[in-house]
Amino acid sequence: METQEIQAIKQRFGIIGNSPRLNRAIEIAATVAGTESSVLIVGESGSGKETFSKIIHQLSARKHGEFIAINCGAIPEGTINSELFGHEKGAFTGASEARKGYFEVTNDGTIFLDEVAEMPPETQAMLLRVLEYGEFLRVGSNKVKKTNVRVVAATNVDLQERVAQGRFREDLYFRFSITIEVPPLRDRGEDVELLFRKFSIDFAERNRTKPVILDESAKQLLLNFRFPGNIRQLKNIVEQVSVLASDRIIDARALSEFLPSEHSSALPVLSKVSGNNGAGNNDFSERDILYKVLFDLRNGMVDLGKEVTELKKMVLNILDTDVPNSEVYQDNKHLFHNIQEQPFKEQIDNASLLLHAHKDDHDDDDLPPKKSMDREREQKTFKIDDSIEDITHKMEDETLSLEKLEVEAIKKALQKNNNKRKYAARDLGISERTLYRKIKQYGIDD
Repeated sequence: METQEIQAIKQRFGIIGNSPRLNRAIEIAATVAGTESSVLIVGESGSGKETFSKIIHQLSARKHGEFIAINCGAIPEGTINSELFGHEKGAFTGASEARKGYFEVTNDGTIFLDEVAEMPPETQAMLLRVLEYGEFLRVGSNKVKKTNVRVVAATNVDLQERVAQGRFREDLYFRFSITIEVPPLRDRGEDVELLFRKFSIDFAERNRTKPVILDESAKQLLLNFRFPGNIRQLKNIVEQVSVLASDRIIDARALSEFLPSEHSSALPVLSKVSGNNGAGNNDFSERDILYKVLFDLRNGMVDLGKEVTELKKMVLNILDTDVPNSEVYQDNKHLFHNIQEQPFKEQIDNASLLLHAHKDDHDDDDLPPKKSMDREREQKTFKIDDSIEDITHKMEDETLSLEKLEVEAIKKALQKNNNKRKYAARDLGISERTLYRKIKQYGIDD
């Protein structure tokens, strides 16, 4: 496709940027628009996937038909089939009359299914039938209805991984013959600056103010920021700067006040704890973590095969590097060397036994200094001499505390947004469907 054609599409749909990956995505969308193929658009949240669905519709032979965008993650699981395919009178409580679904209303048009990975399995099966045969059943009916709808779907997750996990139908995944990858903002180079300028001018025109301008130091800071929220986050930052900045020319220091700090990894870190003799004995903190892993394994909270193997490596590494000539180690290490041939429960029990034996052999020289540090550890970590039952009680107490915090956060978000779940879910960083499930789970009155 010629560069002039791509530029014309950008101008028509308000797309800003010259990134090669962006241009390639536009080219694919324009090319596939002339066909009847079902399309899957993949990209991170906030990267502008819906714009590409509109390009496909407007450049297709269906441009005079209906276009409707549906967020599958925002529709409760109990009503999504009715929303998409309609229902008959009396099909369920509250169905006082028959209703057409989106696939019936959008006949001869295009339907855009955002967050398609959030579809329940039953709905995935019904969608598959639409894509293969162009037919569906209303909820509560056995009369087959026909539809001529083009489906464009989008997701911000790895659908192949969902297929491997059994959470998305493989046959449905392969029905999307064309895939368009929308690049994240951090991979679009100087497009970030162009978008900042565009949002700044738009905001100034709407509010009759002067647009904010970035100096060179601010531009460099902006280009180095990763934008986990992509274009949506950038637009939010521009509006904050436009409203709250005292000067219209923004330097790096002023801009940094509006950029959130980069989030560090939430994964546990194996840290070294120095003993009384100052020789870095690092196994105390590692064993604390291992005990939590053992507890999770016993309760089926992690993927068993991979984690058991990793657990074996961690325990053997601790023992090999700490006291390889210890009598306790030599007497017990056989418990782990054949771990993959043991029944699952025996694997976990042997891990506990070996760690306990190692601890008992080094009670005198393995403990960190006493006083305030010990008291703090007793409050915040799982100690090596805790039994599995003690750990269970501690984790249950901690879980209850986390649940209270979650309930409080949901209540505050609902209150702030006048009980509008869509906006409350956005503030909480979850989908509306997840918020609906949480409200039901905790019995929150909204």
